[in-house]
Amino acid sequence: MARRTVFFLALAVMVACQQRKKEKPEMQTELRKKERKEVVYQVFTRLFGNTNTTNKPWGTIEENGVGKFADFDDTALSELKELGITYIWYTGVPHHAVIKDYTEYGITNDDPDVVKGRAGSPYAVKDYYNVNPDLAVDPANRLEEFKALVARTHAHGMKVLIDIVPNHVARSYVGLNNPSGVNDFGTSDDTSMEYARDNNFYYIPEVAFKVPEWQEGYLPLGGEKHPLSNFKFEEIPAKWTGNGSRLPQPNFHDWYETVKINYGIRPDGTKDFEELPEAYTHKDYLAHFEFWKDKALPDSWYKFRDIALYWLELGVDGFRFDMAEMVPVEFWSFMNSSIKMKNPDAFLLAEVYNPRLYREYIHRGKMDYLYDKVELYDSLKHIMKGYGWTDHIHTVQSGLQDIEHNMLHFLENHDEQRIASPEFVGNAAIGKPAMVVSATISTSPTMLYFGQEVGEDGSEDAGFGKPSRTSIFDYIGVPAHQRWMNDKKFDGGQLTEAENSLRDFYKRLLNFTINSSALMGNYQEIHYYNKEHTPSYDHRVFAFARWDSSEKLVIISNFDSDKSYEFEVKLPPDVVEKWQLTAGEYKLEEQLYGSATYTLIVEEGVGKIELSLAPLQSYIFKVKS
Repeated sequence: MARRTVFFLALAVMVACQQRKKEKPEMQTELRKKERKEVVYQVFTRLFGNTNTTNKPWGTIEENGVGKFADFDDTALSELKELGITYIWYTGVPHHAVIKDYTEYGITNDDPDVVKGRAGSPYAVKDYYNVNPDLAVDPANRLEEFKALVARTHAHGMKVLIDIVPNHVARSYVGLNNPSGVNDFGTSDDTSMEYARDNNFYYIPEVAFKVPEWQEGYLPLGGEKHPLSNFKFEEIPAKWTGNGSRLPQPNFHDWYETVKINYGIRPDGTKDFEELPEAYTHKDYLAHFEFWKDKALPDSWYKFRDIALYWLELGVDGFRFDMAEMVPVEFWSFMNSSIKMKNPDAFLLAEVYNPRLYREYIHRGKMDYLYDKVELYDSLKHIMKGYGWTDHIHTVQSGLQDIEHNMLHFLENHDEQRIASPEFVGNAAIGKPAMVVSATISTSPTMLYFGQEVGEDGSEDAGFGKPSRTSIFDYIGVPAHQRWMNDKKFDGGQLTEAENSLRDFYKRLLNFTINSSALMGNYQEIHYYNKEHTPSYDHRVFAFARWDSSEKLVIISNFDSDKSYEFEVKLPPDVVEKWQLTAGEYKLEEQLYGSATYTLIVEEGVGKIELSLAPLQSYIFKVKS
């Protein structure tokens, strides 16, 4: 308890300081003036700089190669900055279970029977106080190499995110680098009990763990012989598996390589800690911090709080929290308020897929952002695939209006199919109108997955990971991305004409979004008005307006890949009134390519823009004052 008391006393002055800041309205106004759209670039760190093109299924690190922290050199980071990136999410940084032998560096070997792939899952963290040795030029110096990467990223005007995975850790978790006073997970657990509040894990007393029965033709390492691969892994008693399976022998499709963390939720689902009062739904992180600071809480809460604060000390600017909805919201109130006390500007992004929990995890869990997967992403995916209607886009935005800023938008990430994969739409250009809508429809951040900007199709048979998603389990090269890397010149020298054009589109769009004040202002769809009043306008087109006091935008996208439109897009009377437009002509500046001149004509209270819209084309029109 002494360490916890010191922690809270050390932050007491910060509480007062933050409260004083809160009481200065002129400071809050100034902060609002600095707001802009953020763009997160998710990059799978071990794949980014890999130039090896062998791509042998189940290939070793020597056969298929691996990228390093050092590959994010000044040239690479400059190019990402120029692409329009403001945050880089370096995926796979904390030391997770891997197959390569690093025992000469004091690292224990991992058993292939409980490791997914040869390179290992980044979501089976083995040691939270160090980094993946694969990513270092010198594994003995790996943490210093990561610190240098953070410093380089900051020097190029971008911020750093990494993953924290509070729901589970690797079955082989061994904390070799714990700071003084930090005990390893499970060290003090009473393993004779299925559950105890301060146990870090759940147990199946007196029963040994059994590795799953491998299915679908899979075998550890693709069937290659390995001294530790014998379909056995010693764990007595067995622990619950990361996805909640209570079987001593989990299924092959369970998260068998991980064990679930106990946050004080009893096996019957009841809570063994004080619940957060409903009134705290509308209180700030300062109040949440004050609420928890004198409470006795489950040990796992403190362990993960200390982990987050450790990475903040190393210069990390925020976190992406894996499967946050599997961890109680009260923990997030405690965790995130502690993080904000350390860094009020920390960027906190969570993976939550249940829309009924969105507001719970934003307001009570103090998350900044959640994946907008089930709502906007799924809707756009259906439209891109041809069976969804653009009508549903506004339905989504209306339903999320009160939390639209908190819903991070994306079209790809490591869990989703590549747009260009045959399993999705097979053509990266089909994602262009969806990207325009996704990036400009709200004030929320936009996320881009590395390789998306050059049309990577994820078609490699990597081994454990299968085509359509770039594998996160294997050593693999990423072909379209490698063509952009051009032997680490990072100049796109090997890109095809289509790939180069696609990257130019993303660069134009993303840079517009981070510089547009209107995108942090008001939104109104003009889609339904045009469906009613514009002949030939239909559900494959979507139009909306964005504006603030200094900028007025009309945005229109054609989701059809083989149909052009020629029509007179209408600006409804209520928007004309809000924009205080009088009768007359207004020049429009097209913000993506500026290749044509258009005019907004206002007459009888309605705005009209006569235009041609080619297949997959989008316009972002700015009304010239």
